[in-house]
Amino acid sequence: MTSAQTTPAPRVQVADAVLDALSGRDFERLAGLFEPDAVLTALLPDGFHEWTGAERVTAAFVRWFGRVDEFELVDATVGMHGPRLQLGWRARVRGGYFGDVPFVVEQHVFADPGPTGRIQTMAMLCSGFTEEHLDV
Repeated sequence: MTSAQTTPAPRVQVADAVLDALSGRDFERLAGLFEPDAVLTALLPDGFHEWTGAERVTAAFVRWFGRVDEFELVDATVGMHGPRLQLGWRARVRGGYFGDVPFVVEQHVFADPGPTGRIQTMAMLCSGFTEEHLDV
């Protein structure tokens, strides 16, 4: 077997670990899944943003998901797009600065591993948080 055939499994394991850490809002574990000099670029509803360093990347996730009373990962996908990891998730949040109304957000990510196999770069497209309407 060539190395190209064996590399997707460890990458998918990292992606699964990211989703597991997000699901449990275990931000310490999430931080450990990024290379020290990881970069997250994100297109958010208010424009393009970039964070550099595992601490700053993790802080972005804490800002989005760490300051709510309720968090539920309602859908998630993991795959490969060529050599890149492809992750997607939909989360429902309530409480904190959202108040008593549930909000949902979708984020789609393409990621590349670094020298240790942890995530080096992430490119994200985010829907933004929108009030959930179950009657639609």
